[in-house]
Amino acid sequence: MQNQRNVIWAVVLTGLLLLGWEVAMRWFYPEPAQKPQAAASAPAVPGGTAKPTREGGLQSAADVALEKKDLAAELAAGHRVAIDAPGLKGSINLKGGLVDDVTLARHREAVEKNSAPVRLFSPAGTPAQHYAQIGWVGEGVATPDTNTMWTADGAKLTPQTPVTLRWSNATGQTYSIRYAIDADYMITATQTVANTGAAPVVVKPFALVNRTDKTASLDSWQLHSGPIGAFDGSVNFDNNYSTVAEAPGGVVPFKGTANWVGFTDIYWLSALIPDAGTKAEASFRSMGQGLFRADLIYPAMSIATGKQQTQTLRLFVGGKENAVLEKYEAAGVPNFTLSIDWGWFRWFEKPIFWLLDSLFTKIGNFGVAIILLTLIVRGVMFPIAQRQFASMAAMRALQPKMKAIQERYKDDKQKQQQEIMDLYKREKVNPLAGCLPIFLQIPVFFALYKVLTLTIEMRHQPFALWIKDLSAPDPLHVLNLFGLLPFDPPSFLAIGVLAILLGITMFLQFKLQPAAMDPAQQQIFSIMPWIMMFVMAPFAAGLLIYWITSNILTIAQQKYLYSKHPQLKAQADKDQIDVDRVEAREQKGNPPRKPKTR
Repeated sequence: MQNQRNVIWAVVLTGLLLLGWEVAMRWFYPEPAQKPQAAASAPAVPGGTAKPTREGGLQSAADVALEKKDLAAELAAGHRVAIDAPGLKGSINLKGGLVDDVTLARHREAVEKNSAPVRLFSPAGTPAQHYAQIGWVGEGVATPDTNTMWTADGAKLTPQTPVTLRWSNATGQTYSIRYAIDADYMITATQTVANTGAAPVVVKPFALVNRTDKTASLDSWQLHSGPIGAFDGSVNFDNNYSTVAEAPGGVVPFKGTANWVGFTDIYWLSALIPDAGTKAEASFRSMGQGLFRADLIYPAMSIATGKQQTQTLRLFVGGKENAVLEKYEAAGVPNFTLSIDWGWFRWFEKPIFWLLDSLFTKIGNFGVAIILLTLIVRGVMFPIAQRQFASMAAMRALQPKMKAIQERYKDDKQKQQQEIMDLYKREKVNPLAGCLPIFLQIPVFFALYKVLTLTIEMRHQPFALWIKDLSAPDPLHVLNLFGLLPFDPPSFLAIGVLAILLGITMFLQFKLQPAAMDPAQQQIFSIMPWIMMFVMAPFAAGLLIYWITSNILTIAQQKYLYSKHPQLKAQADKDQIDVDRVEAREQKGNPPRKPKTR
């Protein structure tokens, strides 16, 4: 009866787990609406309340439509210098000298090959506003602003053809910004002020990135999205949009040397990088209505008549590709690779990523690379698994002695535990040795989970057949007949082929393990694979492929080791017969027999 109650409680708790998991997954991993609901005639209001998604981007149909309309009008207005580089496409707005039109040539919005490229920068006033401005603040002297119309000495910015913007005021000061771009995502801006006026002038250079939070990706405890920067060589993840908005005056200032500052999404980054040795005050600012700014303000400089002063900074606008960030880090941008939120365990995650990426480079398929990674991990741990089976055999051999101790000291738990520990020492058996492979797999599993969820290299990577994106859940669900029926089941019922394979392989793996002596525990183990099938279904397909492969290898490994330890297999079969006998007796209402003692 007690065992039956335990099983009932296990089933109830399983139901609660599944329902709770559904709520948690909807909170931490919300999906963008297929048909966003919003009044078509309502204007877009910055700082909307729609919950961000992992990819980020506008969430309402009204915002998407308005963005398309406003963007077309802005780009059709002319007065622009085209950007045409292998990594970046777009234009610089001569009105204000703003870098406000940037798309990423290497990354698509959706998994389809004909999908539009990811847009990172949009002009001011559009629903997806995100741009960079470089300029000066004058002290008693006219300086260019967002309404200034600059002139350009070229029509297109490419890696081979830099472009210089110029503007002169009425008192003899000429301002120029020379833009250069590389083959990836870095724009270098050289600011120069030439004074041909009658008196010295004082100006204060600045640079800023301005964006709305409406396009922000999800900010969670494990994946940071929002304001980010490196100060005195240490990357700061402390702020998000809400902390900046709630700060006194809406300003979060930073002391010390700013290495770089800007905004990050899970996959994208826009950052200002001052030259080494320059001193600039860095801060994050809330501009109201869901608009935010990251800025660098340099010390004031005095420019004598007939002189000029020049200053250089870099603007990164692009995807957080690890190899590209490493290249810039080697070129002097401190800790730039840490803009990828590896977390505390990057010392383990980065090697896993390196191995996975190296396998992908040689093979060309990330799904196959994950399978090979699993083979490598299991191969490395095979000697440990052999010791685990030897330990299990030793533990099985001690079972009669342990039962005798438990019966002898059943009324003295402390003495019983002490005697069992002494038995372990005499027989040189470690009861925890069998858990070691599991403990060693946990960091590998977590590292792969992080790699799948935060590295842009995994984004939109196909495997085979219906798996078009290893970083997304299995798209085929059993309940809608793999997409044939016109409805999407809730995530806790969205069981795909991979989740079913996970449950089956885990069930087979558990069947090969020695049976638990407690029938209730045995029943819990028997339903655990199907619980995990539901729990893991919403996770990335690549993670399920890893686990399925690991289960298959574990089954093969167990069969091999059983062949090497026939006494353990015989004992396991005997234990299963005993468990089945006890369970059958309990189902008939008879209490289990107590073991005989002498």
